[in-house]
This record gives sequence, structure tokens and C-alpha cells, in this order.
Amino acid sequence: MPRSAPARSPHRARRPRRAAVAALLLAAALTAPALPYATAGERPPSGTQGNGGGSGGGKESAEERELRRALAELVAAPGGPPGAIAVLTRDGERRVYRAGTAELGSATRTGTRPKAGTGGSRPPRADDHMRIASVAKAFSGAVSLALVDRGALALDDTLGKRLPHLPEAWHAVTLRQLLQHTSGLPDFSRSARFQAIVRADPRHRFDSRRLLEFVAGEGLAFPPGSRYAYSNSDNIAVALMAEQATGQRYEELLRELVYRPLGLRDTSLPSGFRLPRPFLHGYDTTPGEPPEDVSEAISASGAWASGGIVSTPADLNAFIGGYAGPALLSPRTRHAQQRFVPGASEPAGPGENAAGLALFRYETRCGTVYGHTGNTPGYTQFAAATRDGRRAVTVSVTSQVTNDPALLARLRATEERFVCALLDGGGEGPHGGYGDPDA
Repeated sequence: MPRSAPARSPHRARRPRRAAVAALLLAAALTAPALPYATAGERPPSGTQGNGGGSGGGKESAEERELRRALAELVAAPGGPPGAIAVLTRDGERRVYRAGTAELGSATRTGTRPKAGTGGSRPPRADDHMRIASVAKAFSGAVSLALVDRGALALDDTLGKRLPHLPEAWHAVTLRQLLQHTSGLPDFSRSARFQAIVRADPRHRFDSRRLLEFVAGEGLAFPPGSRYAYSNSDNIAVALMAEQATGQRYEELLRELVYRPLGLRDTSLPSGFRLPRPFLHGYDTTPGEPPEDVSEAISASGAWASGGIVSTPADLNAFIGGYAGPALLSPRTRHAQQRFVPGASEPAGPGENAAGLALFRYETRCGTVYGHTGNTPGYTQFAAATRDGRRAVTVSVTSQVTNDPALLARLRATEERFVCALLDGGGEGPHGGYGDPDA
């Protein structure tokens, strides 16, 4: 587990530009329209540069050049993220591509702007920490489904059985529906009271286990199981059910059931706003304004199991290969997990999206992968793998590109290029055309 950042002298950070966007936390871009329910059957080699550098030996393939160019064009686009990093793993071989920088100049605090000509710029690295936003929902899926395998939970367990203190109107909702976003639970992060607190203090530390109280006076948006609607409340309830079933804290369950089995050493669920060092700095990139560092603008406690996890590109890649593949769950549980209904992750991933249990299917022009996406101020994430878990891809960028439809479309196209490279395989040169080899 990473160590926390050293304590700093108290200071009053200037409130970031567009504080209202940060104040919305996960709400602004993480709620999709309801759809009818229907069942459907690293550490870089020395000498590499910010644009990814050489492949460490051998002639660069046309595929490598295309992938590097795709990331570079994304970073160079109007309002584009200052940094981007992609990790591809095929049969145990991990390749890393990157563009831009992990930090602009010497800006290190929320609300600061980089000064022209200042030092500190370096390329993104696979061992840099970052917020994974709603990909954290896949982690809560991993915990709860592992408990289903162990008999501690059942997919048809209801909120009334496990969490009877929650509103009676919610009691018929099942774990299965929570994981598939067909529960109808109102989204706490859209609550006017929740948003007012974060507007006043984006770093406010919430009691994460009481986040559902913000919508406790509301009924369900629709009958459970009848529609799809992405809700951050769903995964808060999933984590609470896991705690009730085991008597353990959710953070402990993550370590026991996910981090240790998959060898994730740099992944954690903090409660504050600090990020472990080193980290990818996340930025607000409003066109016409200088990029503004919002890496530590908000407290993770207001997202918790729905989006608070911090990881690295390397760990995230290892996680999604294990989670989408057979490493964590039994065949029976995976079969239940991979019964998909119409529904897109938020933001939408590449190709045609469909929703399983804390897992999305992405049908691209080159084939199908399974995973999750996420976005939060300063970061947008995509993580997916093949069904056998032997091939995995992650694409991480250091801005919330969902605020710009054109940039999001470019990001989805870039993600699809990487999926195609992952599934097509091969390439020229001794490393098969898969980017910088790990040192």
C-alpha cells in the first residue's frame, strides 16, 4: 500500500476556476438517461521522452507509430489533456505508451496555474498514482461478487434483508440490480444538499457510509429491474451490503479480496483529498484558459465505493485483466455477471456499450472487450480486457474530457485504436510493436 503524502503546512488554497464543476463531483457526467430493460443473451526505460520515446530496441512498427500518434493528437487537440498514458498487456508482456506530461511546470497545489518556463515537467509513468473515478465501481463489483462466490452474499439479497435501516421504499432492490444500475435508487451526488456542501468546501470530508442519507427521503425512480439508469448510489449500497455480510470494513475487503489476489501494491481508497506521490496531475483544461491543477481539488470521501479509489496505470491494467478474466470469480458467478442489458458506462466507452454486473461490454469494430470507464475533475479513465484476461488495455488522461463532446469523441476513437491493437496483436520488431518495454 502506498504511504500517504507527508503533512504540509496549512494553507488556504485558492478555489479552483469553475468550482461549480468540481462541486458537482461525479454527478455532472455520471448519470445516463434511463433505458428500457432488456436481457441480451512501469517504470519507463531511461532516456525516454514525454511523447513515449523509443521502444527500447528494434525498429518501431507502423502500429506503434499509429498508437503514439493517436495519444499525441489527443493531447494536442484544443482543450486536450496535458498528459495521456496507455498500457497494453498481452500474455504477460506489458507495453506502455505515453504523450504529454505528468505535471505542467511546477504547479503542485489545487488552484495553482503553471508558470511558463518553470521546471518539473516529465512524461507520465506506469507507476504514477491517479484517480480512477468510476472504475472504482468495478472494484466494488469484485468485492461483492467474490462474496457471492463464498456464500456470504447472494445476488438476490435485498436491501431490506441486508440494510433494513434504509428507506422501506428501497427494500425490494437486490444486489444484482444495484450492480447492473437497474435499481432505481436516486443518485446521492445529484442531491442539492450534497452539492451545496461541496460547493462551499470541495475538500469537505464526508462520512462515506452515510452518503445515502442525502436521498433517504426520496422514493425509487422506477420499479427495480425495469430500466437502466446509472447511479452513484448503487455502489455505495453494494459496499454497505458487503460490510453487513462480513462485519469487515469495505477498505479491508478490498485488500483481502482484490488487492492481494491480484498483486496490487499501489492501489488504495483514501478518505481525504491528498494523492500519494508520485502522481499524475489532473487539470481543468477549459478552452481559452490556462490549464489549472485540480488533482487534489476534491475529497475522495464524497465518492467512496462509487469513485474514490486511487491507483496507477500498471495496477489498473493488472486489475482489469484479473477482474474481466477468470482470476477472481467462479465460472458460475462470471456467467451471471456477463448477462448484459442495454446501457452505457459513463463516459461511454468505445463501440457499442452494454451493462453487466459492475462490468460493461464494449463491442468495437475489431472485437469485444469487457471493462469500465470513469471520469472526475482532472481525470478520465478506460480499462478493459478480453474474457480470458490474457489481454488488457487501459487509457488514462489527465483532464475530464467529458465536458467537451468533440474531445470525448476523439478519446473514444483513440480507445478503440488501442482495443484494435490489443486484439489484432503482432506488429514488427522484437517486442511485437507494443510500445516501451518495462524496465
